[in-house]
Amino acid sequence: MHDIEVLKPSNTGRLIADVIPDTEAYLWSRTTVDNKLLQTLKDERYQPYVVFPEEYIFDNRPVVKELDSLSTSKTPLFVMLDGSWQEAKKMFRKSPYLTNMPVISLSNDTLEALSFKSEYFLRKASKEGQLSTAEVASLLLQLNNDHLPSMHLLLWSELFSYRYQKSVCQTNLANPDVEQRYQAFLSNLPSR
Repeated sequence: MHDIEVLKPSNTGRLIADVIPDTEAYLWSRTTVDNKLLQTLKDERYQPYVVFPEEYIFDNRPVVKELDSLSTSKTPLFVMLDGSWQEAKKMFRKSPYLTNMPVISLSNDTLEALSFKSEYFLRKASKEGQLSTAEVASLLLQLNNDHLPSMHLLLWSELFSYRYQKSVCQTNLANPDVEQRYQAFLSNLPSR
């Protein structure tokens, strides 16, 4: 997570941890790296993938477009660069510990195949297909056949967007029935 992003009230990266219990977040710095992050990236149980748009990749690293093609011998570890597009591009370029990792890129074709349309209206995307961090995480879960957590995260993100817009008195572009949809989803969850 970019060190500025953590302070933004419109940040959706933190929503992932609300729904996915084994989520870890690390503040990014150009000059220092969290040792726990480095240990996790080197852990033999995991295969780390940087989640990043293919169009911004400046080197020849492998790009994965289908989760079916991932190695099954290790657990995939998705490294998400949480920040504005400008901040995420900077993190990608200035983080040498990420350079040897393959990239997972969600293309517009993938979004179309899933009939996915962003419901994140808190920041303006400069290009089509630019999604919030929580939306990207939800799509990765869906593509990994983790449908229940995917839907939970997506609805939580939509509800966050709706309530945030409502609280700041701006024109609310979010779907007003999201509160009822989220409550219906929660009431249908299996008991723990």
